[in-house]
Amino acid sequence: MQCIVNRRAQFSASHRYWLPELSEVENFEKFGACAKFPGHGHNYVLFVSLLGELDEYGMVLNLSDVKHVIKREVTGQLDYSFLNDVWSEFQETLPTTENIARVIWDKLTPHLPVVRIQLFEHPELWADYMGNAMEGYLTVSTHFSAAHRLAHPSLSDEKNFEIYGKCARPNGHGHNYHLEVTVKGDIDKRTGMLVDLGALQKVIDDYVVEPFDHTFLNKDIAYFSEVVPTAENIALYISNVLRAPIQNIGASLHKIKLIESPNNSCEIYCNNSQQNIPSTTQSQPLLAQV
Repeated sequence: MQCIVNRRAQFSASHRYWLPELSEVENFEKFGACAKFPGHGHNYVLFVSLLGELDEYGMVLNLSDVKHVIKREVTGQLDYSFLNDVWSEFQETLPTTENIARVIWDKLTPHLPVVRIQLFEHPELWADYMGNAMEGYLTVSTHFSAAHRLAHPSLSDEKNFEIYGKCARPNGHGHNYHLEVTVKGDIDKRTGMLVDLGALQKVIDDYVVEPFDHTFLNKDIAYFSEVVPTAENIALYISNVLRAPIQNIGASLHKIKLIESPNNSCEIYCNNSQQNIPSTTQSQPLLAQV
């Protein structure tokens, strides 16, 4: 039987986004504060996913051996380093989060059966790389606070309480929603970026956070006057709203994850060939297709 195991590691390092072929003005226009001398640092958290068959001892791999390989090939070299100088690969392509993940993959795959590298620059920004040439994934995490009421306008209060329970109470209730937006794209061979991070954050803020934050969704977002604002429907709406703006900045929307509470979350995986739009006449919550 095959199984995927995950090993966590960490390292602290600094980097700078700076291309010598560009002027100082051009570098700051392109990279903003990340171009400042002498760079800035992060406490990186690394997850290495490994695939293999269970052996007679109930293990895919001896994790002590895995730990030593990761330290020898990656963290022992990167910890307390200036990333731009530590590996030759970062002379050719800047050490962005997504590119660091890609290069770590290249360092580990000769020694371990790696199927995914996930690298957190901080808790609200991380990259995934699965070995597909220059293709990578970048996730931005953000949040908004909003109220909603789960009640379909065409149903009686009695029927709504039967379907939605306490969530159908007339005056609604609120959540601190956490939103994860994952985009997919090719890592640029010079800048190391699959998307302009500032542009991506602006799209998310302009199209989701600002319109949604401190609202009563049923009343303040016209779409939810007819569609029940379950977590599933909110995530689906966000995926449709973000799809085109993210394409316009050179990436594609891969996944929306909406965390309504520590106990409830949903995920929408996006098919960029079409939009999935729920019917406005439904009487049941739309379930996310994952």
